[in-house]
Amino acid sequence: MLICFDIGGVLVRICRDWNEGCAAAGIDPRRHQPRAGHDDRARTLIARYQRGEVDCTGFQRELSELFDGLWTPEEVARIDRAWILGAYDGTIGLVDDLRAAGHRTACLSNTSHSHWEMLLGDPAVAALDVHHASHLLRLHKPDRRIYEAFEADLGVDGSEIVFFDDLHPNVEAARERGWDAIRIDHEIETVPQMRTALRIRGLLD
Repeated sequence: MLICFDIGGVLVRICRDWNEGCAAAGIDPRRHQPRAGHDDRARTLIARYQRGEVDCTGFQRELSELFDGLWTPEEVARIDRAWILGAYDGTIGLVDDLRAAGHRTACLSNTSHSHWEMLLGDPAVAALDVHHASHLLRLHKPDRRIYEAFEADLGVDGSEIVFFDDLHPNVEAARERGWDAIRIDHEIETVPQMRTALRIRGLLD
């Protein structure tokens, strides 16, 4: 069986909103009055960034402009670097146990060039057998094509994949491909949730 993980909110803690990112970077969150359509434009920009369609400098500049310059591109870069907060407890032990049980492991994450090297520096992420991400595949969850590309690259059928993600649309899209997808609650420790799901399926003792 192939056990596949999202990274942010599953293996690694991340900031969940802009104010949290500002706090992690030690930057005053400030008061911003968004113009109409701000959230949609921000989501579109982040998706482009995570598909590798815009580089780090371009993303920082465009996001600064979206905030009407209230945060400079340099400050946006600091917030972006601070977005990853560290691993959840027990992740490396879980990956080690899965590999000892004979399961292949992988990740499929929406992320960016600026975060990828930091994520690969996490012991649990580094220990996975296969590393796939949106900016490498040029596709973005929950687009069905990213799941298809993942299957094709690894030569597996959806019925052979157990997948953990913390976002409902990503889980539903994976289920439509036939993956055994489980939604994880990122607000509490994630490893006990995953161990329980794996034991129920007879994949871990």
